[in-house]
Amino acid sequence: MALPRLLARGLAWPGCGRALHRAASASAPAAADFNSFVARTNTCGELRSAHVGQEVTLYGWIQYQRQGLFLVLRDFQGLTQIIIPQDEAHTHVKKLLSDAPVESVVRVTGTVSLRPPGQENPKMPTGDIEVKVETAEILNSCKKLPFEIKDFIKKTEALRMQYRYLDLRSFQLQYNLRLRSQIVMRMREYLCNLHGFVDVETPTLFKRTPGGAKEFLVPSREAGKFYSLPQSPQQFKQLLMVGGLDRYFQVARCYRDEGSRPDRQPEFTQIDIEMSFVDQAGIRRLIEGLLQYSWPEERGSITTPFPSMTYEEALADYGTDKPDTRFGMKIVDISDFLRRPDIQFVQNALSYPCGTVKAICIPQGVRYLKNKDLESLKESAKSQFNQEIMDITCRPDGSLKSLLTKFLGEKQQSELIQALNMQVDDVVLLAAGEHKQVCSALGSLRLESADLLEAAGLVLRDPTVFHFLWVVDFPLFLPKEENPTELESAHHPFTAPHPSDTSLLYSDPTKVRSQHYDLVLNGNEVGGGSIRIHSAEQQRFVLEKVLKEDSEVLSHLLEALKFGAPPHGGIALGLDRLISLIVDAPSIRDVIAFPKSFKGRDLMGNAPDYVTPEELEPYHIQVSWPLAEKEAKNP
Repeated sequence: MALPRLLARGLAWPGCGRALHRAASASAPAAADFNSFVARTNTCGELRSAHVGQEVTLYGWIQYQRQGLFLVLRDFQGLTQIIIPQDEAHTHVKKLLSDAPVESVVRVTGTVSLRPPGQENPKMPTGDIEVKVETAEILNSCKKLPFEIKDFIKKTEALRMQYRYLDLRSFQLQYNLRLRSQIVMRMREYLCNLHGFVDVETPTLFKRTPGGAKEFLVPSREAGKFYSLPQSPQQFKQLLMVGGLDRYFQVARCYRDEGSRPDRQPEFTQIDIEMSFVDQAGIRRLIEGLLQYSWPEERGSITTPFPSMTYEEALADYGTDKPDTRFGMKIVDISDFLRRPDIQFVQNALSYPCGTVKAICIPQGVRYLKNKDLESLKESAKSQFNQEIMDITCRPDGSLKSLLTKFLGEKQQSELIQALNMQVDDVVLLAAGEHKQVCSALGSLRLESADLLEAAGLVLRDPTVFHFLWVVDFPLFLPKEENPTELESAHHPFTAPHPSDTSLLYSDPTKVRSQHYDLVLNGNEVGGGSIRIHSAEQQRFVLEKVLKEDSEVLSHLLEALKFGAPPHGGIALGLDRLISLIVDAPSIRDVIAFPKSFKGRDLMGNAPDYVTPEELEPYHIQVSWPLAEKEAKNP
């Protein structure tokens, strides 16, 4: 995990106080006062030997209590050991604190003293001191907990979501949310204070946008008319450029009505940016500077400029448009080595217009992968991509073991070993067929193989290393999956064609490259943007002639582009995904205060929920209940 492991089961939280302090104060003045406007004198994470002899008042939750002798008090910044008085004069205080359940909220007043020699705890930032209590008050007692508030205690995600307000007390979530706040504040400083961007809030209630993800509908009081929740502020930020704002920025809430995945939520946040009179290189420099400026110090430094590769290069070498470049195992084209008439499956593959033979080399695959793992990889390629896979093993004597080797002489085997850079005990996975299908299958197997190798103990992807990458020159249009004879936008319908390919837009749109660029971090897309179409005529042509969309839905934007729209472009960074990668969280739900479940539900508030027919009446809506649901609602 990103936060140092919490080792001492409730007492010793090494580095967490310091980490929380950095996350809470890095963007504020050095002397930030966490005790202003409140009744406490100090937080539970700030007392040191310099405070010895001072009378302090602390507020917090009881983290741990031992035999009526002492307790550990916790707040957002850390832990402090509290000594419970044992003398008769403080009998009431002793009973009060000894009987208080864990996670009760208390106020204690007492004197800071050094711990007895030998009882210091170097794993706690406050480990040199303790507070001897004089007075105490239970502000709110805690009932029996559904789970312990300790990061090392395993909880089901459903239980964590149901009691999110308790889960938020964990040091890891506190750290994640405070670091997120710090990074966003630094981004605001960079964009607004240093580079003149204007923070503009755009509407949440709008209308349907053609193409892209499904949008949530919001009923209106006009019969049959609905708002849509925007999947991004795309149209508004372009209209702001038409309006002459020149530089726009927003921490934008966005919505997509699609199934949740570990890196997706129905509502999410993006850092939304648009600029006038900018090209792709300018946007890239801006984002590199933005990330460098806001990058947390404890994660090391990042080097700019970020490397870049074209979409075609990414697909050919990694089998995906979001390659993880932290490790090798790149896809290698071996078509020329196997171009022989007696290898029938190779000849069949190369007979396709885009036929190819490619392979990946799994280092130490014989040692780390079992036969069932190889069979699983082959089955995955077959089920997901309808792609057959052949394996080749490098024996200890350097010879190859494979069904393929009977067709190859020693010289050809040696050339193949050299081309794939095979070592003893390596395993090669080979695929033959149509270029994109082969690359996609091998790209997927590359990641699955890395998972298997790491599960077996071979580290390939260091979570503390951050590899940024720009992917550029995407196709402007792609065939629709459900109907390959029709086209859809690879990014969105407002993306401008590559200047060199503008003429192809009108003659052969399938060959047009776009001015679309994605930012990839460790194999995850964390940002995407483009230079926009600023010509009304070109935008109308794309909508009506290429995408076969009803341009009337976007009549307001088409009209605006006729009134002197400047050339403009922008980008959106996925804030949730970016933060989750920075803190090495398994899901973006671990960096969102109140996330939705995997199925898009709020398990804490039980949303979405039913409403009565009377509440629906003003919106001219009647619910047609499926029989099973009707019986469940009215047993």
